[in-house]
Amino acid sequence: MKLRCIAVDDESLARKLLEENIRQIPFLELVKTCRNAFEAMEVLQAESIDLIFLDIQMPGLLGTKFLASLPKKPLAIFVTAYSNYAVESYELNVVDYLMKPVSMERFTKAAYKALEAFQHQQQSAPVALPVSETAPDSFFVNVEYALVKIPVQAVTHVESMRDYVKIFLTSQAKPVLTRSSLKAIGEKLPAEGFMRVHKSYIVNLDKIEAIRSHQILIGKFEIPVSEANMEELLKRLNYER
Repeated sequence: MKLRCIAVDDESLARKLLEENIRQIPFLELVKTCRNAFEAMEVLQAESIDLIFLDIQMPGLLGTKFLASLPKKPLAIFVTAYSNYAVESYELNVVDYLMKPVSMERFTKAAYKALEAFQHQQQSAPVALPVSETAPDSFFVNVEYALVKIPVQAVTHVESMRDYVKIFLTSQAKPVLTRSSLKAIGEKLPAEGFMRVHKSYIVNLDKIEAIRSHQILIGKFEIPVSEANMEELLKRLNYER
């Protein structure tokens, strides 16, 4: 078992030390190092991460505020030069609170605590409830160094553009542009109400106004439906040929 992790710190030396320490722990797999919370948000949108090693005092967004904003939190270990965030870290239920400079012995102890917490999560995970009972009504994406809240039911459709996606909303004329993958955004949307109809598009089934010649009509937008997905789409819309 390996814990997929990222290290977040605005100081290059601190990132290098974290990287070296992580690589010495056999059950840790370093996915990426990040200079700030916004880079970390991009990684979390695109990758499955089990554990974050997180600095607190960073420009733009404090590590504590960043962690609190995440709708689905990985395990977290704060690595900081400041002791005055200990109470807040306890409220965020972090695995450990390491004070810089961190010895390898102390780092290893924290890593094992994270492994134990992860194993406990896996063993005690409850049976998943139906999506309608568990799906959040909003999520956050990174837009130009800010975390923007996206109400799920306002989403009409999502379009992939290489390393970015456009999220179209009923509440505004311009789409929200964020650096992410269509797969990552799709995982934040409830499966019962949304469907990937094309390699580049996800649609809100409730927003579909018409289907014509393998094109979904939502307002002024015409969204292609791949041949492979047409049958499933019609079934989801309770249409029988």
